[in-house]
Amino acid sequence: QVQLVESGGGLVQPGGSLTLSCAASGRIASINAMGWYRQAPGKQRELVAAITSGGNTNYADSVKDRFTISDAKNTVYLQMNSLKPEDTAVYYCNAKGSELATPLYVTDYWGLGTQVTVSS
Repeated sequence: QVQLVESGGGLVQPGGSLTLSCAASGRIASINAMGWYRQAPGKQRELVAAITSGGNTNYADSVKDRFTISDAKNTVYLQMNSLKPEDTAVYYCNAKGSELATPLYVTDYWGLGTQVTVSS
């Protein structure tokens, strides 16, 4: 089993900054990519940013030049600057990887989510 634990959400004023962290633990065989998705009330979950094990990154157009994704050993970070009210959502960590028991079976793992609220 692979567990993802997020931290760093909260309430911030428009124009402010927050950093989200997500640590993966458990019987991990491989992690091919990690990323952040978000879901606002009444909307579908959407990709915010992702980073591969090779360091390639991908961002939603709405967050380019404001958010930065980075990673360290089985941990992914999302630095969020110039936050806007429309960034308010539950942010979910995602990892694409496999477990030691089934190393060739790559699947998605999800965290429980952390609330980010941008409001004055």
